[in-house]
Amino acid sequence: MKHSDKQGRTLRILTYNVHRWLGTDRQISPNRITDVIASCNPDIVALQEVRVGRVHPGEIDQAAAVASALGMDLHFQPTIRILGEQYGIAVLTRHSSKIVRCGRLPTQSTRPSFEKRSALWVEVEVDGQRIQVVNAHLSLRSGERRTQAAALIGPEWIGHPDCAEPAVLLGDFNAPPYSRSYRMIANRMQDAQLSNSFGEPQPTFHTRAPVLRLDHVFVTKSIEVVDAGPVRNPLTRVASDHFPLLAELRVRKRPAVAAGGKAKEGVLL
Repeated sequence: MKHSDKQGRTLRILTYNVHRWLGTDRQISPNRITDVIASCNPDIVALQEVRVGRVHPGEIDQAAAVASALGMDLHFQPTIRILGEQYGIAVLTRHSSKIVRCGRLPTQSTRPSFEKRSALWVEVEVDGQRIQVVNAHLSLRSGERRTQAAALIGPEWIGHPDCAEPAVLLGDFNAPPYSRSYRMIANRMQDAQLSNSFGEPQPTFHTRAPVLRLDHVFVTKSIEVVDAGPVRNPLTRVASDHFPLLAELRVRKRPAVAAGGKAKEGVLL
């Protein structure tokens, strides 16, 4: 990733569909996913298709083991419960954090849905700065996905008064840039990959033949994107069917009022 000439701490945030820890070699390996995440050195991680729980007595809780190995706290929102296991989305961070909201996104189906598409909103405090992070995994069906995208930028999530600047909306949106659901969000927030060092945004799916840009990081106006792009190497090509998407961000603190009544520029994270 490129480096900004400006001074100040940067925040590294990662979104990654881990495909139930199942790699393209058909091997289930939470340890491999742990290695991928650790190599990115992120402050905050948003995961989709996370497998949680123990199928048999004595087995480890895989998500908890990944978080423990990374030295991060785990916040989890289930989307599927089956045979004692859960699947869903998660936010991991090594910083002070709390869940603000978790819940299902709207569906257009009148029948019981196998997977309850959901979002998870976590407030993370980094060096005294509170950052609102919303992780989501949207539907494969275009009409339903548009409804879910509208909900995400609506008053219960990004549009909520408590989801004030700075905020990050990220995840697997199953929405390429030409889709209406993508444009709905991109009209409200900045797509971090538009500021990457590759020259143009790069696809995140499939790792064997990357042609679709389905995973996104969107940020509010107070966040400067230093760089953003998929992490491609021999390990990420086999660990999941999605590439992890890493964004390096800088958050500008709110201007302080200096003596004399003039606003003084805040310090950068």
